[in-house]
Amino acid sequence: MTIRDMFQLHRLVRYRSFMSRILVVEDELVLRSELRRLLVRSGYQVDEASSLEETEAYSLESFDLILTDLRLPGGSGTELLKGKTHPPIVIMTSYATVASAVEAMKRGAADYISKPFEPDELKLTIANVLKSSDHPLASEVQPETALFGRSPPMQQVKTRISKVAATDSIVLILGESGTGKELVARSIHRLSSRSNQAFVAVNCAAIPDGLVESELFGHEQGAFTGANQRHIGLIETAHKGTLLLDEIGELSLSAQARLLRVLQQREVRLVGSNKTIPIDVRILAATHQDLRVMVAERRFREDLYYRLHVLEIELPPLRDRGDDILALAEQLFEQAKRKVGRTELTLSASAKESIKKHLWPGNVRELANAIERAVVLAEGSLVNPSLFRLSVPRPLDHGPNAHETLSDYFTQFVLKHQDHLSETEIARRLGISRKSLWEKRRRLGIPKQSKQS
Repeated sequence: MTIRDMFQLHRLVRYRSFMSRILVVEDELVLRSELRRLLVRSGYQVDEASSLEETEAYSLESFDLILTDLRLPGGSGTELLKGKTHPPIVIMTSYATVASAVEAMKRGAADYISKPFEPDELKLTIANVLKSSDHPLASEVQPETALFGRSPPMQQVKTRISKVAATDSIVLILGESGTGKELVARSIHRLSSRSNQAFVAVNCAAIPDGLVESELFGHEQGAFTGANQRHIGLIETAHKGTLLLDEIGELSLSAQARLLRVLQQREVRLVGSNKTIPIDVRILAATHQDLRVMVAERRFREDLYYRLHVLEIELPPLRDRGDDILALAEQLFEQAKRKVGRTELTLSASAKESIKKHLWPGNVRELANAIERAVVLAEGSLVNPSLFRLSVPRPLDHGPNAHETLSDYFTQFVLKHQDHLSETEIARRLGISRKSLWEKRRRLGIPKQSKQS
């Protein structure tokens, strides 16, 4: 056994010996079973309860963390906060009760997560809570994997994060889907003077159109049919803290107008009310869309765009991160092996070459999923590229060959098709945004045909 193997074995034994114990409190059997399966696969010991009454059978102090739904038979999950001593508690809630969850944080909850949530989002939340509570697993958990890297673009992102975190200015976070925009927002909040206050993340695309204004700004009782009581909006909920408006390009024009007033006046007016409420909240906005194009197409307010465009952080797509791709893949590979207990697996040379050559239109999210799939499906000790099941994008013609860099391929593709395709179509077929296309043109010195849009 080599020294490296001994180190890895010691690290694994240490990881297992400090395995966290989590209590999941959820009344829906299907969801509770899925949560248990997810957490067990992630290396946690899990116990379950379907109600507050069932939690009485446990000594809550023996758990490292409690994950509980807000609404439970016989009461609220916040009842668990009343004990003199209790482990960190993470509240699961829906958009309709996010305000209650943030209020629970003020009473002692460690964090909350809004349903529906992605598995990685839940794991990130739990990892951050354990890390902030000085749990022994803190040194083993690396939740900011998407921000890993030494390439110049990622170093610039990290430098920019540290600079903007020290201010209270609005930050616009740009990047393709799967690049880690919410992780950037959480990092800014964690490094800011508001880190001990609420961080509220809102996916604007996930809220039904008819509820957007009510959820963001709140409403008075009787403001509309079904408004049976006063509802505190998410902006007011984030008072003193940080509000992330993810996918801000999905907001309706009317909601954009109301948001503009919030940014200008630092106050919020509930739907159905004539009174305004002063608010102190830091706004972060994120989108994968080109807001300048949306402004030109009158789908996004120009005045709001300039209000948001104070400071900007643009995350590079994975394909532009050079040697980071393979290094990140190997880190994700190690995590996936521990997760499913397949520590004997090794990436083959051809698998590594496949990872380096793929364009990764889904970015870090696609890479993580492909690697986890390969680890689960591997039958021998060697992981080959066929297990990744990558669909190589071939827009109109073949992709880059073995003797052609991505920059060469990009240049040739644009020059070949720009006389009969619009900029939007070229960007779509390359799997990038129009903004990325424009910036690549400028960086590579590719002239743009004057007749193209």
